[in-house]
Formats: sequence, structure tokens, C-alpha cells
Amino acid sequence: MKRTAAAVSAAVLLLPLTACGGDAEAGGGSTVTVTVGYQSKTINTVTAGTLLRSLGYFEKQLDSLGDGVTYKVVWQDYATGAPITAQMTAGKIDIGSMGDFPLLINAARGEQLGRPTRLVSVTGYNLRGGLNTIVTAPGSRLTSLRDLKGKKVSTSVGSAADGTLVRALQRAGIDPEEDVEKLNQQPAVGASALAAGSADALSQFVAWPGLLAHQGKAKALYDGARLDLPTFHGVTAREDFAKERPAVLEAFLKAQARATDYLNDHPVTAAEKVAGITGLPAEVVYLYNGAHGIATFDPAIRPRLVSALKQDVSVLKSAKLTGDVDVDSFVDDRYVRRALGTTYAERLAATPPAAASEVWPKGSARTQTFESPAELLGHVSAHRATVRAAYVPDATTGTPWFADKAVWVADGKKLLPFVAPATAQDYVDGHDGASVVTYAEALERAS
Repeated sequence: MKRTAAAVSAAVLLLPLTACGGDAEAGGGSTVTVTVGYQSKTINTVTAGTLLRSLGYFEKQLDSLGDGVTYKVVWQDYATGAPITAQMTAGKIDIGSMGDFPLLINAARGEQLGRPTRLVSVTGYNLRGGLNTIVTAPGSRLTSLRDLKGKKVSTSVGSAADGTLVRALQRAGIDPEEDVEKLNQQPAVGASALAAGSADALSQFVAWPGLLAHQGKAKALYDGARLDLPTFHGVTAREDFAKERPAVLEAFLKAQARATDYLNDHPVTAAEKVAGITGLPAEVVYLYNGAHGIATFDPAIRPRLVSALKQDVSVLKSAKLTGDVDVDSFVDDRYVRRALGTTYAERLAATPPAAASEVWPKGSARTQTFESPAELLGHVSAHRATVRAAYVPDATTGTPWFADKAVWVADGKKLLPFVAPATAQDYVDGHDGASVVTYAEALERAS
């Protein structure tokens, strides 16, 4: 019997009450519904969500199983990881993707409710923590974390961005519970609060900080990469589903790997594709997911990421969001190792691409790289009418940012970009003769 995999979308309220991954007789064979929870606008999960769905790789991989089963894939889109976890622990989602802190909550809730989950692969990661950023309003006088004392800060409690906020404040000598008023808000609500002035700052995950900066609605206050602690997004699966349908889970992971290769091989096309689906500007998608973007994509579960996950537990415990989490039991790389075979070791050994300055010319499907930010500025100065976007890596952390939104420092003949003013000021304080200059001044110096 010829098998087909059908991709369908459905709202949560329209889902059947029966558990996913189940069988139903259909024309003498069986039908298995696989439900995938993802976050379309959390664009560092696109290889397990938005991009993967658009490419149809999972359905094609299921078609190739040859087991006489008809598979129906239901894609569920959410704004954050929390509702995905709720649906997984209710047995209504089989596979989900989310950030590192939500993954830990996913693990904890699964154990508490008798529906354990397992981390089975990684999507996008940044080894220094650059996926999360704290921003303020464009006209804000706040220039450093110390200025947040006594202020209102919007974040999504329990998210990776909340973890960055807590750690950053603690390092700055500020008590995140006593010295700031934390507003627990969804990203879109927090963005509105920042615009309305009811929040002084916003700590959020990709792609909100870059989006608001690109739109001129925010400016960076703190680059999460200054923590120098890995942040990542990953794929979690219900343990019972993984045991009952290992071939299906491995098909998903093979498809994810194909989507990852597609993104890495066609970064501009992938950014345009994701932008078209999500409504996000392609320039913002590329900032994070580009050839030298903030995120690196690979499904391999790196020991360094697992180690970071273990360190995250204490932050969630202190916020009373979880108790102890057995990270070693939660992480299960057996399925992705089998799915990727001999290539798994190669992926595990691969290193993120080096930071680079990039220009995306208008009407082009390729970007241009430059050896230095100053060289990029020289090009932009001479081709202003044809530049769609320009990206430069922070001189301290390596985090890419929009060239026209960066804080620029002139140090002799060097022109150095920084994501946030405090990082730039730290450089100036340590280098005699260095000074902060405007973007226009930087362009003039480079021309």
C-alpha cells in the first residue's frame, strides 16, 4: 500500500482529545498523527519548526519509512515554550522546540506529571550567550545595567531572556528580585510596554531585540554575550512517544538535519523564506540566522551546552520555578546519533563560523564579507543607495549587530563597533585616545 504524509495545521482548541502518536484504522492500514509544537517567531528554532515545515522534509522523511503507515503531521505554532510544555504533559504534543530555560521547565513538569520528556537535539545556539539582549527605548538615558536599579523591566519569567536578565543584574550587583520591578509579560506585550513608557527596559530572546532595534523602537542596553555562558534552543520529545515511535522521531531528526544544511548552504534564501512566513523583516532574520549570524545551527548535543544547562538549574530554582532537574537523565542523544550516523561526530567537532562584517546588497541573494568593520563602513559610505543591510560584530563579544544601530568607537585609525554603550565605554576607558563617535562620523572617517 502506498503511504503518504500529510501536513496540516490546527488550532489547539480543535485538537482531538486523544493522545498524539496514536493509530486509527484507515483503509486497511493505519494512520499515525504526529503533533509538533514550535515557535515561528523564535527564529533560532526554525530548523525544527518554521523552515522545516516550509520545506516539507519531515513529511518526505516519513514517506520514505516504507512501513505501511499513513502519517499526518500537525504543526502547532506558539509564542513561547510554556504552552508547548503544557500540551506535551497533557499528551497532545509529541515533539517540541524551545529555549534552554523552558527546556528545563519542560523536563521538570514532565517528571512531576508522570509524562517525562527528553532533550533529543539542538537547533540554534550561541556559545557566549548572544541570543538574548536587554534593550531600552530609543530616547532612554539608561546606559548600563546599574541604571536599572529602581526601574521596571519587562521579561517573560522562566524564559532564557529572564535567565540572562537575572544573571546580568547579579553580576552588576543588583538584586533581580528587590532592586528592580520585574514585569512578567509576553514579548509582544513587553514591546508595547516599552513603547508606552510603562517599562524602562525589556529583556527578551531572539528575534525581539533585533526586531525592535531594526524598527527604531529600541536600542541595546546589554549584550547577553557578555555573560560568556552558552545559550541555545533545542528539541524535546515525550519519552513515551520516543519509545513507541523511535523511527518517527529519527525521521524528524534526519529532516531537521536536512533543514539545517539548507539554512547553512542558503542563508539568504532561508532568511527570506522564514521572513515571508513569519512577517518578520528578512534583515532581522538574517541578523540571527545568517552565514555569520548570532546563532549557529546544528542538531548535535554538545557537552558545553549540556554543562550550561546544568548551571541554569540554580537560576530557575532560586526563582522557585522548578526544583532539582536531573539534566543527565533529561538529555538523550541516542536518537540524533542514530539519525545522523557517521556525520554526528563531524557535526559535534565543527566550530561556529568566525565573526565577520557583512553587507547585504539590495536585490541580491548573496552577501559580501569584509575583513574589518572599517572596510565595511568604507563600502557602505560609497554604496549607500544599494545597501539593504549591514552587519558588524561587537569588538569585544563578537555578537553581530546592525551597523547603523551599533555604538562606534574611534581608536586611532581603527573603527570599532559595539552592541551596547556600556561595552563601548569599557573599551574607551581602557584605551587612551579612544572615543565614542556617531555612525555618521564613523562613515565619514571610513570614506
